[in-house]
Amino acid sequence: MQMKRSLYNMMIIVYFIALVLTGLAAGVVGSMSGLGGGLIVIPALTLLFGIPLEYAAGASLVATIATSSGAASAYVKEKITNVRIGMSLEVATTLGAIAGSLLAAYIYAHGVERVLFVLFGIVMFLSLYPSVREFRKARLRKMNRDWSTDFFQLYGKYYDKAKREEIKYSGCNWPLGEAIMGIAGIMSGLLGIGSGVLKVMGMDFGMKLPVKVTTTTSNFMIGVTAATGSAVYWALGYIQPFVVAPIVAGILIGAYFGSKLLQKAKGKSIRMLFITMLCVIGIEMIFRGLGVA
Repeated sequence: MQMKRSLYNMMIIVYFIALVLTGLAAGVVGSMSGLGGGLIVIPALTLLFGIPLEYAAGASLVATIATSSGAASAYVKEKITNVRIGMSLEVATTLGAIAGSLLAAYIYAHGVERVLFVLFGIVMFLSLYPSVREFRKARLRKMNRDWSTDFFQLYGKYYDKAKREEIKYSGCNWPLGEAIMGIAGIMSGLLGIGSGVLKVMGMDFGMKLPVKVTTTTSNFMIGVTAATGSAVYWALGYIQPFVVAPIVAGILIGAYFGSKLLQKAKGKSIRMLFITMLCVIGIEMIFRGLGVA
């Protein structure tokens, strides 16, 4: 009996450590790419640990809040994040997150969550084309302006440690960015992710903001979006502390180190990481949804 108890305790410790390491990896990648960590957490919990999607999504939303808290504070302190732009776009993401969470609850109740696996993968691959297209344009964009630039104050500046110079920028197309943020909010609540992919796309390819501004501002925004969606998941009982606690512990550490690495990384390297993650996760999740994996 004593031996069985010791073995059981050892298994719990190993399980806990594995979840912490998973969170660590998610925190580093999520904070550097602006994806929020959910793209690592959900596939890891479902494919490696065999945890049902709804509970993995619940853990992912809480983990995304931790990623945002750990990384965004460092980015705001370094004055890379544009808080003003982020807050102007949050209205659409929070409303979308509520709608997406309620839709997810309906899907889980009817046992057709395989649809969400496939949708998860499709969202990744839809993001590939603009990412690849812009990959060769790692140089700083010219100042982009339209009527919304001054109206919504879509401009700012930050010090780039990699280039050792102050970067001034301006964005445009605020309505397009807001529309994409609404979709990002729905995907966040529906899939249990921070929807950093769509947030980065909206600010990068839609509003023409620099890559470091988009990734850092995305990290700032995803916490608010995830907090909105997680309230619904908590009410439905999809957030389990035994799973969430070690994931969050690892993510907080990983997000801190990821934020430090981003400040010294080049925009081209960040985009390469972004593209690689989209490919790997997209394939894994589509296969799972189709019953291949």
